[in-house]
Amino acid sequence: MIKKLHELGVKSDYAYAGAIASIGLTYVSYLTSRAKKGSDKAQADRWGIFIATWAPTLFAFGTALRIEETH
Repeated sequence: MIKKLHELGVKSDYAYAGAIASIGLTYVSYLTSRAKKGSDKAQADRWGIFIATWAPTLFAFGTALRIEETH
């Protein structure tokens, strides 16, 4: 899968940028979810945690793509 992504032109920098963006999106999602009237803290926590799981995955893809780029 990683080799195919590399062949399609996906660069490790794209995955790293996506990971950094997802960290920012986690905070934005959490804060906007908390700001809604009638929204409880548990719902805001779930949204923040859901999006926060994207960052490690994208960092892992970035690392795998970086290895593919250098070999």
